[in-house]
Amino acid sequence: MSTKPTTTDLEWTELDQRAVDTARVLAADAVQKVGNGHPGTAMSLAPAAYTLFQKVMRHDPADPDWTGRDRFVLSAGHSSLTLYTQLYLAGFGLELDDLKSFRTWGSRTPGHPEYGHTRGVETTTGPLGQGVANAVGMAMAARYERGLFDPEAALGASPFDHFVFAIAGDGCLQEGISGEASSMAGHQKLGNLVLLWDDNHISIEGDTETAVSEDTVKRYEAYGWHVQRVAPQENGDLDPAALYAAIEAAKAVTDKPSFIAMRSIIAWPAPHAQNTEAAHGSALGADEVAATKRVLGFDPEKSFEVADEVLAHARKALDRGREAKAEWEKGFAAWRTANPERAAEFDRIAAGELPAGWEEKLPVFETGKGVATRAASGKVLQSLGAVIPELWGGSADLAGSNNTTIDKTSSFLPADNPLPEADPYGRTIHFGIREHSMAAEMNGIALHGNTRIYGGTFLVFSDYMRNAVRLSALMHLPVTYVWTHDSVGLGEDGPTHQPVEHLASLRAIPGLNVVRPADANETTIAWREILRRYTKVFGKGAPHGLALTRQGVPTYAADEDAAKGGYVLFEAEGPEGQSTAPEVILVATGSEVHVAVEARERLQAAGTPTRVVSMPCVEWFDEQDQGYRDSVLPPSVKARVAVEAGIGLTWHRFVGDAGRIVSLEHFGASADGKVLFQEFGFTAENVANVAKESIAAAQR
Repeated sequence: MSTKPTTTDLEWTELDQRAVDTARVLAADAVQKVGNGHPGTAMSLAPAAYTLFQKVMRHDPADPDWTGRDRFVLSAGHSSLTLYTQLYLAGFGLELDDLKSFRTWGSRTPGHPEYGHTRGVETTTGPLGQGVANAVGMAMAARYERGLFDPEAALGASPFDHFVFAIAGDGCLQEGISGEASSMAGHQKLGNLVLLWDDNHISIEGDTETAVSEDTVKRYEAYGWHVQRVAPQENGDLDPAALYAAIEAAKAVTDKPSFIAMRSIIAWPAPHAQNTEAAHGSALGADEVAATKRVLGFDPEKSFEVADEVLAHARKALDRGREAKAEWEKGFAAWRTANPERAAEFDRIAAGELPAGWEEKLPVFETGKGVATRAASGKVLQSLGAVIPELWGGSADLAGSNNTTIDKTSSFLPADNPLPEADPYGRTIHFGIREHSMAAEMNGIALHGNTRIYGGTFLVFSDYMRNAVRLSALMHLPVTYVWTHDSVGLGEDGPTHQPVEHLASLRAIPGLNVVRPADANETTIAWREILRRYTKVFGKGAPHGLALTRQGVPTYAADEDAAKGGYVLFEAEGPEGQSTAPEVILVATGSEVHVAVEARERLQAAGTPTRVVSMPCVEWFDEQDQGYRDSVLPPSVKARVAVEAGIGLTWHRFVGDAGRIVSLEHFGASADGKVLFQEFGFTAENVANVAKESIAAAQR
């Protein structure tokens, strides 16, 4: 459908148009100066970005973290200048020198927008489609936040009501993650989400006819979105009045997310570069930049030209932002007065603090009893659900297997969903079979703030999530991945479902903490440590991935040192049962810890003092001081064996030249988990024999 308004409330002056054209030439100049980048989209999208930042969004450039602000996500992150030019014009802190240093060492204007690096950047984007899913997550978080603090307010009347705006390109919508996330958004009826599609028909390989022929607008209509088309002006440029009217119409639709298709011409109005693939990812060239400036009425001999009156006009966004925030704060103060208990809860949650006494609710498991760590994790979540209301999450259609249902009576679903537990502010998220978008939505939820999010699936399917997990680590986001069925021990589902390389692969992501607890009590301690480590301070937070067993494993006495990532579970003993220096150290994680414990019993019976180290989190262990690490793994003990049912890549640096690794360097098979452990050498007998080999090697 098309939108062709006859009236509009948009005030658009010559200075507004000049500011848009200024953004265009700044984008062209910035790319030309550094010699690389993506000028074309920033040039054609300048009217849309300016309209959002100057005419539509509620934000305060002086306080870009203000709770009541609208959010903006540039999913088409390669066009970072689309965002940087508006942050400069509106007064978020970027100045002309920042645009001049675009894509250079130490600049505040890196090649793609980076969260925590540049004020006003809400998320790191670049891998296409991720931003769409981030925006969906932000919209979900906004609804849940409203449910925590102001659920009874009329729609639009709460200080927690705001919009999430996103701009996506053709590439974003071709990536499968955006389809997953858009399906989710339509199902959830996220009326606070507005997605603008830059329909410019150009990608790196040329016209998008090379790869795409579907009707994208109809696709979004099928997802359950409110859809509109905005036609360009006769000269081919985006029409701010039509776009503004479409956005206002979208904001009025409260029971559906909104999709606005904006037909644009890439690199408009460059005389020769417009509508070409070269304009997507290459500098226009000095002659074409000069020609574009002539078309727009700029001096072709000047670079980074910004008229004082244009900047002064655009910087009025600071005044409007101050006024908008002051008006919001009046409503927020009234809410605080009327809701003192909720206000106290808001202050606690906003500060990243946990409620008093929350640790007392954590379960302690009986020793000796066999419990799957996935089941223990589920018990922890249910125990915490009643005392930490900001903790919420779910699973990618595997809740019964992942044990991620925090509240069976409360599902995060729109009010008209037919399920009896449907609640627009519900605790349990049903992400559907959409692992990749689940992870990116979790990132958006964390970025939005004021909640704590987790999401689950099988460990083997972390492959589907990897790019979003990597971005979690890059942004230091406090999200928790619950990955169950963590080894060949899951059994008969076979090699397609049995993770082998995944633990080592995930540990290779800088900043991701992979936690594989040995038993139920370690699982409790792991969750406690993850919650304690939560921080919204950029650079100090970190995502965590819990790797949990399907099968039951023996339960040992809880040891607080598990929170240090590695600790002595069983000490070496001499002939009289007294503690003594170990002759060999067995290091294990997860379900293999009990195998190491049984191997120790064999070795001890044979007169070999043996220490067992449980190492649930290599990353936490690496954080400890050298003295502690040496106390757990004394450098003098060269005989060491690492035991983990996955590839051994992690363990070479821990075992040294004389050490040995009991690992799995091939795919699994379809059989009972106990049979597979036996066949693949994860037995007490084999580990004990390998320990003897290591002792012999250490004595050479």
